[in-house]
Amino acid sequence: MLLILLFFVAMWAGAQNALAGGGSFLTLPTLMLTGMDARAANVTSCVALFPAQIATGWTGRDLSRGAAGLSLRTLFIISIVGGAVGAVILLLTPPAFFARLVPWLVLFATAVFAYGSFLRKPGEANAHLSPRGAMASQFLISVYGGYFGGGIGFLMVAALTMAGQNVRIAAATKNVLAAVMNASAVAIFLFSPDLHLAQALVTSLGATIGGVVGARLLHHIPDKWLRIVVIIIGALLTLGLFLRAP
Repeated sequence: MLLILLFFVAMWAGAQNALAGGGSFLTLPTLMLTGMDARAANVTSCVALFPAQIATGWTGRDLSRGAAGLSLRTLFIISIVGGAVGAVILLLTPPAFFARLVPWLVLFATAVFAYGSFLRKPGEANAHLSPRGAMASQFLISVYGGYFGGGIGFLMVAALTMAGQNVRIAAATKNVLAAVMNASAVAIFLFSPDLHLAQALVTSLGATIGGVVGARLLHHIPDKWLRIVVIIIGALLTLGLFLRAP
């Protein structure tokens, strides 16, 4: 019964990611409901959602570019290394500590999502990152992405626009780099005992179907309302995780 619930929640998450982002806010607590701890749920969710990320990044690859004088290949390498570092740190984090940390991570991710959706002023994109600043920001974002991942989309779009890209190019570049950083994390997580393969397969199937549906609905559903839904889900999840925290 829980696997059936997980499948439909994953469908919703896949559609949510295709339309506005924030799908992990749905898969993380649902995976925890199936009996795994927070760290295992995060590992399993990362692996399960990866195929959809590949498809998204590949679809928009022609628009992706380098930034701040850095080539796309350089950002690619930084993202691979950062994602691997974040994944290793996660696996070295005791599950009990990660369980206490998760509410704060979800709160941070929700705040980043809300800021990027409704509070960020257009003029802020005129700020400038040097090549070193762009390298440092992408590395830190990649480490965070390998460790947890919530909110990395808006973090990367913000950094890439500050590095000189327009929003459309930044969004496409972000999709490619997100897939890359998660590829290194997934390669490590595949050998982790925290990965629950049955739940990962169910989640991946549901998210893939939902992603296809979401992509087709992209031009028919108001983006603003979708972002509001993500923020509400994030806020409720944060509250619930704080109440359940050990």
